[in-house]
Amino acid sequence: MLLGLRTRAGEELLLRVAGPAARQRRARIHGAPGPRWFEPGRPIRTVHADASMYVGGLAALLLQSLHPVAMAAVWAHSGFRGDPWGRLQRTSTFLAVTTFGTAQDAERAVLRLRGVHERIAGVTAEGVAYRACDPHLLAWVHSAETECFLRAHQRYGRRPLDGPGQDGYVADMAYVARRLGAEGPPESREELTARLGAYRGELRPTAESRATTGYLLSHPPLPGAVRVPYALLAAAAAGLLPRWARSRLGLPLSVRLLLPVAGPGGRVVTAAIRWVTPPLPSRAT
Repeated sequence: MLLGLRTRAGEELLLRVAGPAARQRRARIHGAPGPRWFEPGRPIRTVHADASMYVGGLAALLLQSLHPVAMAAVWAHSGFRGDPWGRLQRTSTFLAVTTFGTAQDAERAVLRLRGVHERIAGVTAEGVAYRACDPHLLAWVHSAETECFLRAHQRYGRRPLDGPGQDGYVADMAYVARRLGAEGPPESREELTARLGAYRGELRPTAESRATTGYLLSHPPLPGAVRVPYALLAAAAAGLLPRWARSRLGLPLSVRLLLPVAGPGGRVVTAAIRWVTPPLPSRAT
């Protein structure tokens, strides 16, 4: 009975995160023969294979929303409210392909995303023109997600990285970011911290960022049975953020009340996700 529950929960998780063709897509990403951008043992593989990515991914969305121009582009073009699962599936597939897939598939994924970015442009409510392919905006999105993925792994990951491993992870992420067109992505933990600090003056809450925070933390499109685990996940994600970022986001009361237990709650949730997640397919030779 316990095994059946674990299998059903794992299948449902894969369906939500990777879409209806999750198993076939997973088999190709991990099993197709050919050279990879990142071979086994690289820090990016350690981080992106761990259940802590669920916490880090949510934290990254929250932190990224504080850049008003980047948030305006997401709000107008991403469809995250109309099709949140579709956006999650596309993002998780891109991360999986570039981290674990063949070099050929990774290059194709980058070219597709660059094509999408080239077509996205607009003007914010304050009259600021933007393009999704702007190297400065791409560097912000990249730096925020790198920071949050790494923070989540160091706090909730099964095998936290040592100092050189953390530098290696930032360098691995920069390899992908450069191909997407990001402006001088940081190559070490120290450079990442400095880069995030350099963006501080551009960050502030907007109506869109507040709506995004409320939607992600208080009104996610989830069945009632998983609302309690998700509340713990949300608190863990908010708890990863610097205090200044949490104060600007205007966290919902339900999340603020859970912040004192964000650490234990996050460990419980990531352990549960790790338990139900099916093992990765073996790689073809």
